[in-house]
Amino acid sequence: MLNILEDFEASQPGKLMVEIAKKSIVKAMNHPPVSSITLSNLDLLSGRFPVTYLYFFRTPKPLVHHIGALVESLKSSLAQTLDYYYPFAGQIVQNPKTGEPEIICDNNGALVIEAHATIPMKKLNFHDLNETIRGKLVSIQPGFPLQIQVTDYPCRSISIAFTFDHALGDASSFGKFIASWSERAQNKPLSVLPDHSRHLQARFPPKYHPSLDQTFIKCTMEEIQNMPMNNITLKRLYHINTSSIDVLQRTASAGGTKRTKIEAFSAYVWKIMIGTIDQRYDRCKMGWLVDGREQIGGKGSRNGMSNYIGNVLSLAFGEARVQELKEASISETAKIVHEAITEVNNEAHFLDLIDWVECHRPGLMLAKAVLGQEGPVLVVSSGRRFPVTEVDFGFGSPLLGTVYTSIERVGVGYMNQRQSGKGDGSWTVSAILWPELAAALEADPIFQPMSASHLQL
Repeated sequence: MLNILEDFEASQPGKLMVEIAKKSIVKAMNHPPVSSITLSNLDLLSGRFPVTYLYFFRTPKPLVHHIGALVESLKSSLAQTLDYYYPFAGQIVQNPKTGEPEIICDNNGALVIEAHATIPMKKLNFHDLNETIRGKLVSIQPGFPLQIQVTDYPCRSISIAFTFDHALGDASSFGKFIASWSERAQNKPLSVLPDHSRHLQARFPPKYHPSLDQTFIKCTMEEIQNMPMNNITLKRLYHINTSSIDVLQRTASAGGTKRTKIEAFSAYVWKIMIGTIDQRYDRCKMGWLVDGREQIGGKGSRNGMSNYIGNVLSLAFGEARVQELKEASISETAKIVHEAITEVNNEAHFLDLIDWVECHRPGLMLAKAVLGQEGPVLVVSSGRRFPVTEVDFGFGSPLLGTVYTSIERVGVGYMNQRQSGKGDGSWTVSAILWPELAAALEADPIFQPMSASHLQL
């Protein structure tokens, strides 16, 4: 019966089916002696869950007779890259003494999955990621902190999904890994030598500002597994034109102070968001992921932390009354956004956050909002460190690069912005949303549901 149903689904126009053809384990070519890496406090705060970076490519020639050679070439350059990123080929296990996870750098290897899609890439639903990706273009196997799925399509196209355990690092770390692999695939030397020191240590004695207790919380696995989902289930992808981004920035800067593109974008989305939440809430909160690499170490620290592999993230939150946000202009709302991010984007905050974790170890720790305990919240992430046009494994830059998560239970909405594959300043925005917010965005002229036409397929 199952085979009959699968054959029927495969026969339907536009219905994607994916066949797994082969699984391989790729190890570093020249692995150093086995060692272990103790996770930093900020690693512990970021938690452990899969994060997927997904790229779609057109290839110069049909793949029918060349896909095997293409994948072998990718595996060869991956093995070379793992020489430098050897923790990515390790295993993440629980330390029996501390009860906390650690990375065993034993060259267990990365998992490479080869798959075949049944329909051309141009027939994919690029807007509704629930329908297109889950269990198809991204399939996750236990036991490998790094997994890659290469899927070929009957139209000179492939997608490559890189799935990382968040304990390995954050967006900056994963972006550096992908860029380094791209360089090795083109026989170029690495432009960045990764720093695996995980040297973010707590002060002695640890100390932190009491406000952190209002933002972050120690929690149990049961609380995580039973977090209220707030009806946040839809995974969507949008395209935003360069002209729209420029207009938003000019509008947000109307008060005489220039705002960043992400501040302007956040202000615009926040005003859309307030019309989609339950009327029983008289206040509304938005969050932003903040990378601390440029802050930790004080002035001139950018070079010192720029190659750091690991998690250096915090969350900033802004809150205001719904009525206040309705009445505020885009520039006034952008001011609230700017002040909230500024409060976190400094060395003192990150040092306090490292110490806060130290005072609450061992155990699981998250932002209260992420646990779904503070009603509808949307967290925005800027993808300026997310490589797109510069990624080239020997067959050209991607048409599209995006972030995806296979996690089904989330307590807050997420919105990730990054440059589009066009390289013209336009954006690709991936989002995890509640239905009312998805409907509001799709009724807005700035948010264009991603389609094959945006990729010029």
